[in-house]
Amino acid sequence: MTNTNAVGNGGNRGSANSPSNQKVPLRTWIGVLASMLGAFMAVLDIQITNASLQEIQATLGATLEEGSWISTAYLVAEIVVIPLTGWLSRVFSLRRYLLVNTALFILFSITCAWAWNLNSMIVFRALQGFTGGVLIPTAMAVVLTYLPPSKQPIGLAAFGITAVFAPSIGPTLGGWLTENYSWQYSFYINVFPGLLMLAGVWYGIKQEPPQLQLLKQGDWLGIISMAIGLGSLQIVLEEGSRKDWFGSALIVRLSIVAAIFLALFFWIELTRRQPFINLGLLRYRNFGLASVVNVSLGVGLYGSIYILPLYLAQIQGYNALQIGEVLIWAGIPQLFIIPFIPKLMQRIDVRLMVAVGVALFSISVFMNARMTYETGLDQLRWSQLVRAMGQPLIMVPLTSIATAGLNPKEAGSASGLFNMMRNLGGSIGIAALATLLTNREQFHSNRLGESVSIYSPATQERINQLTQYFANRGGVDLETAQNQAIAAIDKIVRREAFVMAFNDCFYFIGIALLLSGIAILFIKKVKPTGGAVAH
Repeated sequence: MTNTNAVGNGGNRGSANSPSNQKVPLRTWIGVLASMLGAFMAVLDIQITNASLQEIQATLGATLEEGSWISTAYLVAEIVVIPLTGWLSRVFSLRRYLLVNTALFILFSITCAWAWNLNSMIVFRALQGFTGGVLIPTAMAVVLTYLPPSKQPIGLAAFGITAVFAPSIGPTLGGWLTENYSWQYSFYINVFPGLLMLAGVWYGIKQEPPQLQLLKQGDWLGIISMAIGLGSLQIVLEEGSRKDWFGSALIVRLSIVAAIFLALFFWIELTRRQPFINLGLLRYRNFGLASVVNVSLGVGLYGSIYILPLYLAQIQGYNALQIGEVLIWAGIPQLFIIPFIPKLMQRIDVRLMVAVGVALFSISVFMNARMTYETGLDQLRWSQLVRAMGQPLIMVPLTSIATAGLNPKEAGSASGLFNMMRNLGGSIGIAALATLLTNREQFHSNRLGESVSIYSPATQERINQLTQYFANRGGVDLETAQNQAIAAIDKIVRREAFVMAFNDCFYFIGIALLLSGIAILFIKKVKPTGGAVAH
């Protein structure tokens, strides 16, 4: 096995630069679009259950902490399989690997809807994530191997829709399905697109001979160490804030396991002559820097989708459908922007496009960092629109920068690494935000509590006013009315502390995005149709 992972021998066809090979037949486009549909479904399923998590927990008899494993199981399985996909698609052939995993993804989506208790749901969600995770990097790899350089920006634009649009509409779609039908339809919705994908891949992607002999040469120690290390790290990031981080023995043990096995994984992959994933790609100037930006994009993309619905539910009391109505303003406009990105890439320096996209995304986040307890749909609509303008300018050009000039045989490693970076950034961002929200709420609550002292004349006056109000309205005695007044003030203090903590979280996301701009300054200029990668 070589130290660069091919996705299929068809990649050699896609890299040809002769004019005769620049024309892409309709059959190939069908295969490319079918693979995009699979990536869209897989990314959508990361977020779609969040809106209906309470209903799922109630049906399965699970607590809030137990129910968190419904999402964690999917993400752990997904992040483990993504780096493996390049090598496994060589072993079994891209077409067969995609077809089998698509069929299994449909099957496990149905079994998730049929889950009879929490344990069965966690198992089925892990299996769904393990097969769905295959669909994300293979979609990007299909673009890099089956399309010539001149057509790759179009394919990458389609991939960009899956990466940035699917997370934006996931909670919206999940909320709508739950409100109008039931939470089971959040899983059933994969069936029809999955069948379309099966047909498209069957027709549009040429069958290549499998290379089963690679199993004997497999980098099994590297694979096992990566699976244990990444899986442990993902659980730490997902569950850490809920379990008080290192106050939990489980988190401590998993952190140690993750540190040991990830260190072993990096050592194996960087020293082995035939690694299953080429980490050496990170040494390439543009790929490495683009990966740094991609981590920040993951923080912004998944972090904002985590924190904004939390604010809307906790402060505004929005239900899943109302939250979706807010988030949709960051989703739908992207459908009208992304088709123009390939043309813009031909006329504008892709580095400038990424910089403008990051700036717009960070501006939208900073707009959200000035919320009050009255901030709702009317106020958030504008920040969501700014975000919708920025995200497409990042994802598609950034992917072009990272992959420009790569040998098609590198496509498997490149797509696996690049997509893993974004997902890992999202997990790190959500973990950091969950902890930051708790800590900052306590900080602001203490500071506000000092200002709203019960011995303060202003506070005493307000207590008297509220006491009179509750006494007149409820027909209760003065002592009960006074207790109600104090409780009301305490509730206001807690509410304001949470709003300020949410604002701090948005500042964190915005700063993380702006810091990634430093990496953009050092990216070497490339042609969007396949310029050389700086080594």
